[in-house]
Amino acid sequence: MVTSSLTVIIPHYGDARPTRALVACLADQCAHIIIVDDASPTPMAEVKGARVVRRGKNGGFGSAVNSGMAQVDTELALILNSDLEVGPSFIADLVTAAAPWQPTVASPRVLSPYGQPDWVGRHFPTVEHQVVEWLTPLARWRHLPMLHEAVGHDTRAMGSGVTPVDWVMGAALLIPVEQFRAVGGFDERYFMNVEEIDLQRRLREIRVPSVVVGSVSVVHEGGGSSDPARRRQWLVSSRLEYARKWGGIHRLGSALVAASVVNLGVNAARRAGGRHVAPIDVWRYELQLIQGRRREQPPAS
Repeated sequence: MVTSSLTVIIPHYGDARPTRALVACLADQCAHIIIVDDASPTPMAEVKGARVVRRGKNGGFGSAVNSGMAQVDTELALILNSDLEVGPSFIADLVTAAAPWQPTVASPRVLSPYGQPDWVGRHFPTVEHQVVEWLTPLARWRHLPMLHEAVGHDTRAMGSGVTPVDWVMGAALLIPVEQFRAVGGFDERYFMNVEEIDLQRRLREIRVPSVVVGSVSVVHEGGGSSDPARRRQWLVSSRLEYARKWGGIHRLGSALVAASVVNLGVNAARRAGGRHVAPIDVWRYELQLIQGRRREQPPAS
């Protein structure tokens, strides 16, 4: 079934093959598909079944989506990462399941290529969440539900029903267009990561909830539109920008420095025990992240 009440927006950067494959999967499901080429090194050629919007400057995920949203005249928009695999009735299933909650931001379940579900539903971030995630000694226990909650994952949202949560990750977002525009769209100060949290927090202020639709799923390859070497840098930078905007920047910075001191001590003990780790290099790298200084590659840890 082809729907005309919704527009799909696909931010694109880099390899054209996943984007073209996604459009081919969606062609029989949606009448309106927009690809936003975010100033790719090799410009995206025309794609059958989609309109290509070209940006003159690479601005990141939020900027690309805003450029696409400016062209939308349907009630709903579905923002999809370019590296998703979707089923033949994906759009109809998601729209139908989310309908009783509209206006709402809705996400399907997001699975890895191996079938592992991602933590789509999450709590609004706190300093405590980010400190627990920063502490490398806790990594070995992060498979435990308690640790998932401690880093901000909403463990209630892993079922097959529709679960309201604070925010949903941005790989696949069904968004009401009128409300998106009412809050000003994505904040383009975020280059990559956290922009969807900021948007959903502003939408919550006008009583637009976020829900996980557990009965509908997509497969996410991961990293299709970002540079792996810089992903952590973007994430930390965006989280600090979020704290600067919403409050708590000084507390967050101080807490992350303190967590890095703990990491330094643990890594020193690991090195003394014969492990291949560079405690001082890791410490300096973490401080550079906190201070917003660029480093292309992390040291061995």
